[in-house]
Amino acid sequence: MDLLYRSTRNNEETAKASEAILRGLAGEGGLYVPEQIPALDKSMEELSGMSYQDVAYEVMKLFLTDFTEEELRHCINSAYDKKFDTPHIAELVKKDGKYFLELFHGATIAFKDMALSILPYLLTTSARKNHVKNEIVILTATSGDTGKAALAGFADVPGTKIIVFYPKHGVSPIQEKQMITQRGENTYVIGIEGNFDDAQTGVKKMFSDTALAEEMAAAGYQFSSANSINIGRLVPQVVYYVYTYAALLAQGEIADGEQINVDVPTGNFGNILAAYYAKQMGVPIAKLICASNENKVLFDFFSSGCYDKNREFILTSSPSMDILISSNLERLIYQTAGRDAEKNSAYMKALNEAGRYEITDEMREQMKDFYGNYASEEETAAAIKKIYEQTGYIMDTHTAVAESVYEKYMADTKDDTKTVIVSTASPYKFTRSVMNAIDPAYDAQSDFALVDELERLSGVPVPQAIEDIRSAPVLHDTVCEKEEMCSQVKRILGIQ
Repeated sequence: MDLLYRSTRNNEETAKASEAILRGLAGEGGLYVPEQIPALDKSMEELSGMSYQDVAYEVMKLFLTDFTEEELRHCINSAYDKKFDTPHIAELVKKDGKYFLELFHGATIAFKDMALSILPYLLTTSARKNHVKNEIVILTATSGDTGKAALAGFADVPGTKIIVFYPKHGVSPIQEKQMITQRGENTYVIGIEGNFDDAQTGVKKMFSDTALAEEMAAAGYQFSSANSINIGRLVPQVVYYVYTYAALLAQGEIADGEQINVDVPTGNFGNILAAYYAKQMGVPIAKLICASNENKVLFDFFSSGCYDKNREFILTSSPSMDILISSNLERLIYQTAGRDAEKNSAYMKALNEAGRYEITDEMREQMKDFYGNYASEEETAAAIKKIYEQTGYIMDTHTAVAESVYEKYMADTKDDTKTVIVSTASPYKFTRSVMNAIDPAYDAQSDFALVDELERLSGVPVPQAIEDIRSAPVLHDTVCEKEEMCSQVKRILGIQ
């Protein structure tokens, strides 16, 4: 029996996994969610003896039920190969009594590689299964990391084009250089004069524009998404939480059935939602620690039950979390509202019109496994410096947000449950912020001088992703106003 997906805004709209992956966004702006979260059908003991690729198959086969084993294994083996600099794909590093789950060993040195390495294969397989003749246009908004990972994944993939919008003044210099030097005949990168929420809103608007969809279809195109609104992005993220528990068990760090906490730095809520799904599948996760930066809309939500985006947007040293509209939270709202699309739609309408909504006490009770807190810029920098001085380990700014929030969680709860801190990016991606945290005197050096100094301090070789952009030419230099996003897409597709 195929597992079907429903829209969070229309209970009548269903899709098979391949159809949901192809569409990206459901009708009326909804997100696809599985009708139920499937339970793992292998024990943790069995999973602990498996490779990352085999764990991925055991998890993803339960969600993507209309894929054959041959199709799914092809997607997995094509994605998780020598593009990653470790055969384990994800690494667990124990420092200072905590476990750092390094998800940045892929081609673009950020956790987005974990899902965006496989999405092009899932998407092209889905297109074949559904006899799609149109060229697929991947339309994506990025706060820094999704963009490059998606560009790298889809570059020169036949039958696709990829258009990435990013906030021109809202990403790190390394993040921007990675995107604007991207090669590939089918890749397009556009900076917008606005923030990530503006880019994300513009992309969602185009997905919901039926007149635009008709124009594109007439020209032989259709949209899909590489953002975490696409279920094909979210399902692969569930894998690394299952793998992490199995790896801890294999290493003798935990007993079978022993609970762990997971601490996730998050802005768009996808990465921690994947941990929630893993918990629902049967992984013994106790607390889901939601770590925010100074754009603390999620902390305020978990503290009060009120989601309110009416606030100043702050540019921080952890730009991938500079987000005020956490798109994936809608999937949790839908789930805790009794999977009632009408109720969920009312919340999303309130968010769109008034910029806020407030959930019921009953819904909050269902979220009691989540703990929210945030780290200031000063606390983020202090966490980097402290862990470096105590252990020699250097983490990026987003991981430091999670580390700082973990210290607050410990102070609040005295909970000594073993905890995995999700490390979402290499420190090389945010070199200036990281090095300044260690010693402000570094600020006088150039970006690439700091890269070399980081290598000296950390003992970790400079990743190929950084070496590749040292002298790479700029190939994408278009910048537009946020109101011009649609016209830029039409220009690229030649449908003006």
